[in-house]
Amino acid sequence: MFCDTHCHLYDEYYDDINLVINNALENQVNRFIVDGCDKKSNMEVLKKVNEIPSMYGCLGIHPESVLEYSEDDLNFIEKHIFDDKIIGIGEIGLDYHYSKENKKAQIKLLRKQLDLARKYHKPVVIHSREATLDTLNILKEYPEVKGVIHSFSLPVEVAKEYIKLGYKLGINGVVTFKNSHLKEILKEILPYIILETDSPYLTPHPYRGTKNEPKYVETIAQFIAKEVNISLEDLSKITNDNIKEVFKI
Repeated sequence: MFCDTHCHLYDEYYDDINLVINNALENQVNRFIVDGCDKKSNMEVLKKVNEIPSMYGCLGIHPESVLEYSEDDLNFIEKHIFDDKIIGIGEIGLDYHYSKENKKAQIKLLRKQLDLARKYHKPVVIHSREATLDTLNILKEYPEVKGVIHSFSLPVEVAKEYIKLGYKLGINGVVTFKNSHLKEILKEILPYIILETDSPYLTPHPYRGTKNEPKYVETIAQFIAKEVNISLEDLSKITNDNIKEVFKI
């Protein structure tokens, strides 16, 4: 069985969350980690992990929310950081894709959340897009903090830097894309990966163009297993061991 270690199962994206979960169970996916991005989604994560036995949650402020968040939102994360089934701080990080004008504000927000992770010994889920050097340099300032690099798709040299810092690499449907070079480095990074979908985004081939769901973790797993010539059972053990190391579940 597999775990979807990063998804956004919010009501705004899915009409029937129970159906989504049943679809996943029929495809060997029996656990789900849902990440918050802002005040609204963090509140929904708290609600859902209490309602759904197979669901765990992370609370965080996404870099794209840097201009809308308030200190109260950070206080909310701190207040609930030890709630039952809240297992990490995320999705947090840096994203310079749309704008580099708020880089300083993004970095400040990231450091505030890394401060919480260090204070409370919680793992983090890091989003980094077109911001690799800044992300690496900031994470090096927090050697006590470990976690996951969400949606990793960069060269092996970058992978090794993150691994050296103690991070696991979240691999999702991007690995199946025809223009992805991830498949070329899978054997080198295999001991350090976990599987995710980022649902409802990044649907794997051959289902691109449809809404992503946790059930497609199995599609991603089958692709990886074939590429590196291992069994699904062995891949399940590798990824579940890494999940246990990071999130203690």
